[in-house]
Amino acid sequence: MSNRLTLFSRCAAVSAAALIALSATSASAQSNLERFNRQLEQIHQDSLTQPSKDVPVGQRALLDYGGYFTFNYLTVDDQNDNTHVLKEYDTVLYTRLNFDGAHELFLRVRGTYQDFNKGDSFNGKGDAWLNQEVVDRAYYRFDLAKSAAAYHGRELPYNITAEAGRDLAYWGTGLTLSQVLDGAFVNVASGPVSVDVIAGVTPTKTVDFDSSRPHFDTSTHRGFYGGMISTEIATKYMGNHRPYAYVLFQQDYNNDETLNVVPTTTKFSYNSHYVGVGSTGSLTDKLLYASEFVYEGGEGLSNAYEINPPFISSVPQTSNDIEAYAADMRLDYLFNDPYRTRLSAEVIATSGDENRGQSSSNTFGGSKPGTKDRAFNAFGLPNTGLAFAPTASNLLIGRGGVSAFPLSDFSLFRRMQMGADAFVFFKTVDDAPVDEPTRSNSYLGWEPDVFINWQVTSDVTFAARYGIFMPSDDAFESDTPRQFFSIGLTFAF
Repeated sequence: MSNRLTLFSRCAAVSAAALIALSATSASAQSNLERFNRQLEQIHQDSLTQPSKDVPVGQRALLDYGGYFTFNYLTVDDQNDNTHVLKEYDTVLYTRLNFDGAHELFLRVRGTYQDFNKGDSFNGKGDAWLNQEVVDRAYYRFDLAKSAAAYHGRELPYNITAEAGRDLAYWGTGLTLSQVLDGAFVNVASGPVSVDVIAGVTPTKTVDFDSSRPHFDTSTHRGFYGGMISTEIATKYMGNHRPYAYVLFQQDYNNDETLNVVPTTTKFSYNSHYVGVGSTGSLTDKLLYASEFVYEGGEGLSNAYEINPPFISSVPQTSNDIEAYAADMRLDYLFNDPYRTRLSAEVIATSGDENRGQSSSNTFGGSKPGTKDRAFNAFGLPNTGLAFAPTASNLLIGRGGVSAFPLSDFSLFRRMQMGADAFVFFKTVDDAPVDEPTRSNSYLGWEPDVFINWQVTSDVTFAARYGIFMPSDDAFESDTPRQFFSIGLTFAF
């Protein structure tokens, strides 16, 4: 009998250990996919042009249409020291119709085909059209002041612009919110004071920040509701400033999804709100700045299991209060020389939670039941490097950079910008996780990035990016450098 019990215990231990290993492997694959999507989104936001909101005065109607084709070649090293090679073909078509500057309709559609080397795709599906919304932007915008001037010959002392449809919502420094939303966007301006209000939901194929949730990259439903007030302050000796404050509520509409990993069943709910204050502007004619501080509150469901090696057992999930913080401070010095040289320095700090298990952003392996969740999680897209590109949670990031147009004396290279950034990464809380497995060590590593943006002609643009992350062997299982390389060529038509 004793031998049978011993054998049963050993089998249970082996099964539990295998389950933990399988869950960790799955989580790693999902984390790699989420990180890769974030890297791609950064590249795409750099390359996609935003529609101009300025319309030439005196034109009754303006019809603008066109498009561009981009070829990108990328190589990316993931956290498991695997290299992925991708050739991406991106086609964008757009049209804009504007009447009297008062009414504007804009539509942009996009199709992206991804051609991975054999075995290199992150989701195992191989070559395929990128799972994205075909309608990239689509909205109607109304400008009250321009309407009053065009149709009634009146100049208003205030203005209201209202927009409905799909567009990018970007607030402050982009620390909290940089998301494409389907909804309504309203701006009310009077003198130096401006109020922005948004109410919208994510398009279904938005990549979610919680990569442990089933279908996180194909079926996301989150609502965003909030308002921001800002003002313009011009001083004689202390520069020009735009201070702002906002409140943003994020509602999770993915609550009906569950993750079943025997012996646990994980439910998902993360409802957060953000209170932010900040300012952008100039201190002198050469020194620009941007700063923002954010408090995050709300409630989220805890992790659904606990590990007592080599066993894993299910525990009831609790609704944990969120209490987290983040800050972003940036300085840019402009030399105002013929080469448009710019120096920049930035610090991003986000809180972490030592009671989280394996991840700073996921529910599975996340917050311990019955504790406060102090890990900052938001929906912005701050610059966290090309190769490492971590989620901005439980991180202290320092960045220094330089950029210029060094060959502007030569007509062919007049519009070629070259630059470099250097990042250094630390944990805010040593014993708290980031978005991949690490040891309890503060220093994570450093990363140099270089880039080239070259508008060869009015219709042809070349872009290149290279970054290499040097992990700390005290923090990561592997200290093998991770590289990111991309080149892209865009043809406008």
